[in-house]
Amino acid sequence: MSLGNLSSLANLDFSHNLFNGTLPQNFGQLKNLVRLDFWNNSISGPLSVSFGNLSTLTYLDLSYNEFSGTLPQNFGQLSKLNTLYIESNMLEGVVTEVHFSNLTSLIKLYAFGNHLTLEVSNNWNPPFQLESLSFQSWNLGPNFPAWLCSQRHLQNLDISNTGISGVVPPSFWNLSSQFVSLNLSQNLLYGEIVNSLMNWSSDSVIDLSSNHFNGLLPFISSKVIVLDLSKNSFSKSISHFLCFKINEPKQIEVLNLERNLLSGKIPNCWMKWNSLVALNLGNNNFIGSIPTSIGSLTLLKSLHLYNNKFSGKLPFSLKNCEKLVTIDVAENEFVGRLPSWIGHRFSSLMILNFRSNNFHGHIPDQLCALTSLQILDLSYNNLSGSIPRCVKNFSAMATKNNSNHIMWLISLTFYYGETLPLESALLVIKGKIFEYSTILQLVKSIDFSKNSLSGEIPKEVTYLQGLEFLNLSYNLFSGSIPENIGSMGSLESIDFSLNQLSGHIPSSMSSLTFLNHLNLSNNNLTGKIPLSTQLQSLNPSGFIGNKLCGLPLTENCTNGVKPNNENIGSKTTGGLEVDWFYVSMALGIVIGFWSVCGPLLLNKQWRIIYFQFLDQMGYKLKGVISLIFKTRWFIFKESWLCLERTNTERYCKGIWQLNWD
Repeated sequence: MSLGNLSSLANLDFSHNLFNGTLPQNFGQLKNLVRLDFWNNSISGPLSVSFGNLSTLTYLDLSYNEFSGTLPQNFGQLSKLNTLYIESNMLEGVVTEVHFSNLTSLIKLYAFGNHLTLEVSNNWNPPFQLESLSFQSWNLGPNFPAWLCSQRHLQNLDISNTGISGVVPPSFWNLSSQFVSLNLSQNLLYGEIVNSLMNWSSDSVIDLSSNHFNGLLPFISSKVIVLDLSKNSFSKSISHFLCFKINEPKQIEVLNLERNLLSGKIPNCWMKWNSLVALNLGNNNFIGSIPTSIGSLTLLKSLHLYNNKFSGKLPFSLKNCEKLVTIDVAENEFVGRLPSWIGHRFSSLMILNFRSNNFHGHIPDQLCALTSLQILDLSYNNLSGSIPRCVKNFSAMATKNNSNHIMWLISLTFYYGETLPLESALLVIKGKIFEYSTILQLVKSIDFSKNSLSGEIPKEVTYLQGLEFLNLSYNLFSGSIPENIGSMGSLESIDFSLNQLSGHIPSSMSSLTFLNHLNLSNNNLTGKIPLSTQLQSLNPSGFIGNKLCGLPLTENCTNGVKPNNENIGSKTTGGLEVDWFYVSMALGIVIGFWSVCGPLLLNKQWRIIYFQFLDQMGYKLKGVISLIFKTRWFIFKESWLCLERTNTERYCKGIWQLNWD
């Protein structure tokens, strides 16, 4: 590229194009350039050292490209530069104080998404006063960067996943009143946060998740709108936190306290938290029932209470939260019947997870009104009865296309552009627990396992052609597998194990090209496993405990060989076993009988000759038997007389043997 007569150019904007290749090395010729923007292209190669000659430059955006190599040290000579975007590239290496030596005008620095390491002295005093800084995924550790405490105008800060540890200096918390956005997540920070979240500015976003902060929950300013303290070690009750300034309305919209050590009962103090849109109290040690004041959260869309020790029934006041998209109360001790009003009140519900509780009774037909439902987990309860045939009304599961209903709040966008997934769900898939977050809106699953459900699997289940995971294991289902299950072309996992299913495996199952997990074990299924690339490549353990043959099992169906070498010579036809050995034996008896008796019945002359022959044979046989009898009697008599006369047993026995021979 020849820059030629562009030396007087002040503004050059190549953003959001399809440029690739490398940049020319002579950018330094543009002596009057004030603004340079290459955002969102595919430009690669190292950054030219000629950038350091752009002394009039105030705005430089090289973000979202493929620049590699190190950051040139002469960037530190751009004394008029106030905005620098270099995020989402492939830069690597060490950045030192020299790189910032003369950046006295710098107020915005976005550099996340690279592999850079900052090495500065402990007493470094930066020449700039930043307003926004993002060093996410840099290496800043091991100690907390003390130089941040000198930034008196800092509003937006992201130093997440930077390897820093230890206690946050109190002087840093003193800056809290100026923060609008703070992200310290995914580090090794610890210690208590005492009254440090009180004096924050309006609409503040705070993310301190995935650290080791401990002690009581800190009091929170009513001006904070997002607070994420998840995956820490906060402990004890939350009563002081929820009921603080009970008469003061809270602006908070997102509250995430999951995966801590919090305990005790939830106080009935939700009345002033009615701006909440997302509430996550999952994976703690809470006990007792859910307070009725939770019905005050009329804007609530996401409710996560999973993996605690909550008990009692779900409060009827929850029906006031009509905007709910997610209800996750799995792994608790809730009791009672499944609330039928859920189907009437929550028309936007996409996730309903009641796994591992003590719910009993039938699955109410009213749940079928949840047409937006994509994840339904009722496993590990005490449910009975049959699967409602109206499940075909789950229209979001019935379509193979991705849902048009975009999952709300799939991620949180900070002021500096970084996004973090907030909505997530723990699902048991193929016997293992997986956490879905960013692709959660694409998942479609039904899990009714570990109950006492009975009856046949209704054919209406096969209408759900967008379903990916179906688990009906550990129940009392009987009858056959629906013949048209092959129409559920999106299925990746099927588990029908430990039921009382009978009949054959439908041949249509061979058309499930996405299927990678199938468990039909421990039923009463019979016959040959249908042939397909998918079925024969699956684990044989998914077919054991039945009377099946064919690959992937070792039992061969050819030449009449059945599983376990039982009933050799038999075949299965229409569910009935036919043993050809006994069939051929019976046929031979019939043919032999009519071969002999047939001519005698049809021809009178043959009958006369045949019976005359039998009479002659009878007379001859009678004469022979009479002669043999008389002869043997004579020998016996002579031997007995000999014994009386001589009284010599050995001598008379010899005479008897001689006469007999």
